[in-house]
Amino acid sequence: MRLSVQEAPFDLGAESQAFAAGAAGAGAVVTFTGIVRDNGGALSAMEIEHYAGMTEKAIAAIMDEAAGRWALVDALVIHRFGRLAGGEMIMMVATAAPHRADAFAAAEFLMDYLKSRAPFWKKELGPEGAAWVAAKDADEAALLRW
Repeated sequence: MRLSVQEAPFDLGAESQAFAAGAAGAGAVVTFTGIVRDNGGALSAMEIEHYAGMTEKAIAAIMDEAAGRWALVDALVIHRFGRLAGGEMIMMVATAAPHRADAFAAAEFLMDYLKSRAPFWKKELGPEGAAWVAAKDADEAALLRW
């Protein structure tokens, strides 16, 4: 399993290809990429902050839980921080498993938990100023299925 919390952009194609090529024994690879929404032009940028060390530890625990629940061959999480413009890739999750059901379920689990439990603080910047992104009830409700 590989985890990267980074400021630099990542190459989705290269990351996906390398992940799939290294997933020996997998019959399925699932990838998800999150993109910063520009909210119809109302968002000029998003600033993402984190506490180094704590963030990686929290995400690693989520990844370990996924590996314990599903038959994963491998998993990858890349999450960016810093100032990102609308349309930029913010994160990537990839899972590999012998069968697609486990790969899909683990990817969804990781995405749901990253959205609600990974310690990132997000501020949206737009013409009206800046505002911190609050937790959403729908994101919390998504965790109940797990």
